Amino acid sequence: MPSDANSNRARLRQVHRAAAELRRGVPVVLGGETPLLVLAAETAGADALAEFEAIAGARPILILAPARAAAILRSPMPADTGAVAVALPDALYRIEVYGALADPTAKQPTGGVLQAVAAPAFADAGIALAKIGRLLPALLAAPITGDGAAGAGLIEVPVADIVGYAESEVVGLRQIVSADVPLSGAPDSRVVAFRSDGSSIEHLAIVVGRPETHDAPLVRIHSECFTGDLLGSMRCDCGEQLRGAIRRMADDGAGILLYLAQEGRGIGLVNKLRAYGLQDRGLDTMDANRVLGWGADERNFLIGATMLRLMGIKRVRLLTNNPDKLEAMTACGIEVAGREPHLFAPNGVNDEYLATKAARFGHMLD
Repeated sequence: MPSDANSNRARLRQVHRAAAELRRGVPVVLGGETPLLVLAAETAGADALAEFEAIAGARPILILAPARAAAILRSPMPADTGAVAVALPDALYRIEVYGALADPTAKQPTGGVLQAVAAPAFADAGIALAKIGRLLPALLAAPITGDGAAGAGLIEVPVADIVGYAESEVVGLRQIVSADVPLSGAPDSRVVAFRSDGSSIEHLAIVVGRPETHDAPLVRIHSECFTGDLLGSMRCDCGEQLRGAIRRMADDGAGILLYLAQEGRGIGLVNKLRAYGLQDRGLDTMDANRVLGWGADERNFLIGATMLRLMGIKRVRLLTNNPDKLEAMTACGIEVAGREPHLFAPNGVNDEYLATKAARFGHMLD
């Protein structure tokens, strides 16, 4: 009998394989009572569409997150409810149209009326799988009612494994390696790498001093930000927060900065750049993410709490302005002994970004 750990690893591996197939423009099957054939609208080509039709025996419909569907159907932006299905008329039935409808930053097609139709079973799981692959949450989909998928060599992933992905990823999280990495602002520091079973995703802990000897060491949860952390982008305050936190921990004598692989509040770098384009057209951070089909914040802070427990840290002082992080750590079993503010002045470029953090995300920036 396989162990629970091996079973969890196998489930995660299959989910990641399916997400990778979507990124490659290959259809996958969502397994259940009525299997659903799905193909990412963002990466699909003409050959993939032809294969899709041959397997499903029907034209696909387009599955979208509700906010994106509202935009192309010209209806009010809804709350983040279930996935919406849209059918293309004959005049628009081309693979490039699917891709354009999925991406609000692309030139939008004209010459036909889009129609909302009943979403198939497992539509929400399909959207979730696209998000795991950091793709636009938009899929071509059709139920498989016969044996069309037999012999096609497609990956099939159970819907239940997609739905339970976030919890399974945390269960499989483990420490891989730790190495001393002296930093200019904190010479006594090391980096600890964590990886989830069945996944190539890696999260890091930047450990300053010996926080395990402190009753409640200073801890910051920091989501990776390529543009801010590495390039010094002025659109956000992430780089300042990263370097400022490390200096603060060195001054405090110890601390842990959890560097989570959750770029752009969990939407990934490419989608964050798309969101920047939408912000340049007048949307704020929250609405830009939603128009792309993502939630306002897609991060999984349970990963950070699990990393702390694996390092033997159960009580912390949290370096943050975000009340959601305080609530998340408490809900995940980490005792928060106090909050330490982490404020940086606007730079003339990120003023509206910071204002949105305060007004719409509830960040404590006063």
